[in-house]
Amino acid sequence: MQFANAIYSMVIVIAQTTQDSGVLNWLTSKYEAGGLFMHPILACLVLGLAFVFERIWTLSRARVNTKNFIINVKKALDDGGIEAAKEVCANTRGPVASVFHAGLLRAHEGFDAAEKAIMTYGGIEMGFLEKGLIWISTFITIAPMLGFTGTVQGMITAFDAIKEAAQISPAIVAEGISVALLTTLFGLVVAMILQVFYNYFVSRIDRLVGDMEESSVELIDALYDMKDKKK
Repeated sequence: MQFANAIYSMVIVIAQTTQDSGVLNWLTSKYEAGGLFMHPILACLVLGLAFVFERIWTLSRARVNTKNFIINVKKALDDGGIEAAKEVCANTRGPVASVFHAGLLRAHEGFDAAEKAIMTYGGIEMGFLEKGLIWISTFITIAPMLGFTGTVQGMITAFDAIKEAAQISPAIVAEGISVALLTTLFGLVVAMILQVFYNYFVSRIDRLVGDMEESSVELIDALYDMKDKKK
């Protein structure tokens, strides 16, 4: 309950300090009218966005110009051998550089060892890129479920009001129906916001994994070419 009160206080502070107070005041009033289940729905949004911002920062650091990086690694292999290529990888951020570095570290043990190291470290990097997505997916699922639960609560409240008044009147059932609709609305909106980010992250990760796989093949080919030149 203290966590819910803290979230509610944060909403009030934002509403009071923003210049666009009309929109946020309207949201605040609807938040208050939504009842108890609005607190966990808002918590899903806040925690989900926290994971979203963390993934944005991580994936932005993973971005690298793969074509230029491969060119630099091949040039380093031709000019200074494996040690020079490892230095290029160590000075470049991103999963592709990390996978290359892992393969080059085992290159002296043979191409099979280097290829195995690349595959193993590629799986580790993929897991790192997907870290946190399960929580975003969880909040996407939970938010509308909480909204629908609030809908059931609102309808129960409406029928209880009818029972106590012993008559059906729009004024009697309005509060319960309002709670039902608001919780459903906010739950679905939270899920849609997080779903957009989730799909974006999945597409970004798929591209990064594709780059890692294609680049790894080029690295192995470059190592074979270097071996042939030494013969």
